[in-house]
Amino acid sequence: MNLPGTRPAKITELARVQDRMTFVYIERAVISREDGAITSEDGHGTVHIPAASLGALLLGPGTTVSQQAMVLLAESGSTVVWVGERGVRYYAHGRSLARSTRLLEAQAEVVTNRNKRLACARAMYAMRLPGEDVSRLTMQQLRGREGARVRKVYRHWATKSGVDWNKRDVQLDDFEATDTINQALSAAASCLYGVVYSVVVALGCAPGLGVVHTGNERSFVFDIADLYRAELSIPVAFEVVAQDVPDVAGAVRRAMRDRMFEMKLLERCVRDVQTLLLNAVGDVPAADGEDIVGADVIKLWDDRNEAVTGGRSYGWDTLDEPDDLDEEIS
Repeated sequence: MNLPGTRPAKITELARVQDRMTFVYIERAVISREDGAITSEDGHGTVHIPAASLGALLLGPGTTVSQQAMVLLAESGSTVVWVGERGVRYYAHGRSLARSTRLLEAQAEVVTNRNKRLACARAMYAMRLPGEDVSRLTMQQLRGREGARVRKVYRHWATKSGVDWNKRDVQLDDFEATDTINQALSAAASCLYGVVYSVVVALGCAPGLGVVHTGNERSFVFDIADLYRAELSIPVAFEVVAQDVPDVAGAVRRAMRDRMFEMKLLERCVRDVQTLLLNAVGDVPAADGEDIVGADVIKLWDDRNEAVTGGRSYGWDTLDEPDDLDEEIS
């Protein structure tokens, strides 16, 4: 059957999430498509961006995007995130690259099982508290340890950079209402959340099903982003402010982009999400990328077996005996 429109790319033709660029932020430009690349045109000229190698495209204010550009990004598995001024606010995102629900099912199992959720939460805190035994700590104790650790990180970087530091102050309604260091921290956190969001949705996970965080549409994004905050967004923010640059938000975005590349954030993020969720449900983490490029196969849930093959008609010949139908209905 000949379907109209551009043929979707085969999953084997796409770059793995961990092998892609982290993110590109664009504002006040027209986003179009030219062959396999996304073009960004503004008063300074036109830039070509290979769609298949892009992790997340952050669209800021004043951007106009064509339908064909969105088609290319969607079929390339590149997540599009619509953000506010300076990339601080999140509004919406595009589609997932995942063809398998293995990680999503593991995530749902973790979140709905108290013991598995606690085990996964402890594993998350263990990654942030190296050398500490957290296997018997309650969530209250874990939060206390984490709070003390983060305060210590803030003090360390304030001393090292020479930047005045009082406390973390987030003003969601007015970015410029806070001091420079808090603006930098907000801008850095926004970049981190955008990239982690792109990995979470690319892997087919639910951004709102958090393990430690709950009740927010990005709860799981916050869970994963917190794994890297102390070594990534906090140091970058203090280092940029110490340089006394005129455009703090812009400088932070560029510094975050470079640091994410250096630390191979996408690769680490993919590995950490897979390991945390699959270990918590007693599954074996697959080789890098296997869960993302899972076969495009639909199965049917069965109450007697794990699943049965989809895409076929089940009739009398597939039942154990004719009375099974009445038994199922009753």
